[in-house]
Amino acid sequence: MVARRIIPCLDIKDGTTVKGVNFVSLRDAGDPVELGARYSREGADELVYLDITASHEGRKTFTGMVKRVAAAINIPFTVGGGINEPADVECMLAAGADKVSVNSAALRNPQLIEDIAKNFGTQVCVVAIDARYENGEWTCYLNGGRLPAGKRLYQWATEAEARGAGEILFTSMNHDGVKTGYANDALAALAGMLHIPVIASGGAGEKAHFRDAFLTGKADAALAAGVFHFEKIRIAELKQYLHEEGINVRRDLKI
Repeated sequence: MVARRIIPCLDIKDGTTVKGVNFVSLRDAGDPVELGARYSREGADELVYLDITASHEGRKTFTGMVKRVAAAINIPFTVGGGINEPADVECMLAAGADKVSVNSAALRNPQLIEDIAKNFGTQVCVVAIDARYENGEWTCYLNGGRLPAGKRLYQWATEAEARGAGEILFTSMNHDGVKTGYANDALAALAGMLHIPVIASGGAGEKAHFRDAFLTGKADAALAAGVFHFEKIRIAELKQYLHEEGINVRRDLKI
């Protein structure tokens, strides 16, 4: 069985790591390079860096910071925000990133997924989906959760896979920062209809929430931010807990 992954996520605004609730009320969570280096030492499987205002502000993402991160860590990392064309992907990979995450740009131009997959391989293309459950269905949002995209979660995830996405990173906007657990029903539905890995995001507050994302939500990886940034949960201890719960994770038993 493939090991389930634990992925700290660092949302970046104005060069610093921030964390909010339901995509708003942001607060400072620390230096992104220092945090990334700490997570690398502590046993994270991968990292995700998201420039959360790049698309909204209409600018490119943070190449200089990507280079500093690449020099400071020894695990794979994904970069997202402001990636609108294959040239942006090439720039991020050249700076040291292993994968790119596309969200708003892919919703506006789905051909971008095919272009990334064709030019760099499907393993490079992570399609991030921010969705809110409202009026009985999951609606996708653009620009860091600011604008409804006019597409439904399951429809868009299926299309993204067909176009060449290598992974789906699904964030429940309802659960984001609330710390009551992931959107496991939606995760399980995605896992049942897709043939590519699904990354759970939004809602982690305690170790059991990660367990539930894997066992109930059938997720391949679980992403979290605040519980790691503010050291409510330590990665090595989380992995030991998951191992004891019968979940296959890569781990260092020195806690």
